[in-house]
Amino acid sequence: MNRNQQHIDVKLIEAYKSGDEKQLALLVERWHLKFCKKAYWIVKDADLSKDIAQESWNIIIDKLHTLHNPSSFKSWAMRIVYSKSMDVLRAQNRRRLNTNALKKESEDAVPVEDDQYLEQLKIALLKAIHMLPQQQQIVIRLFYTQDYSLKEISDMLNISVGTTKSRLFHAREKLKSILKTRKI
Repeated sequence: MNRNQQHIDVKLIEAYKSGDEKQLALLVERWHLKFCKKAYWIVKDADLSKDIAQESWNIIIDKLHTLHNPSSFKSWAMRIVYSKSMDVLRAQNRRRLNTNALKKESEDAVPVEDDQYLEQLKIALLKAIHMLPQQQQIVIRLFYTQDYSLKEISDMLNISVGTTKSRLFHAREKLKSILKTRKI
């Protein structure tokens, strides 16, 4: 990026920090397509790259006041886009691995023709989840059924990642305990 382009970003950021909200729209106009392209280069999915760019803007706008050197906006913002893109890839990979592991487990543990057993197991699991404390139920549902990352869950619930991990761990342990004591 040449110095003139960098100078424009600095002026827009400084004006926005000074209270001129319109300058943010100009900054978004200058960079949004570049963020989409960067995300697409990583995830290879046009719709997903637009979502990543939007999520990145949410972070950028929220943290723009912490950017002490506006001339470093490009590298700072691109790191955010890159990190969000990598988070998405990791989540996709985790879902794929979990799905494959669950398929393998179910193939190994239960004959395919035993649908009644699977239905009973599903009902028992849902009942066990309902027996958990509300905070643990929420974390379990967000992590396993909604496929949110630990970081995303911690942000949504306004708790630390460590607390999220702890709730997930304790929920799993309670579910194991509950399911072991029940006869299916």
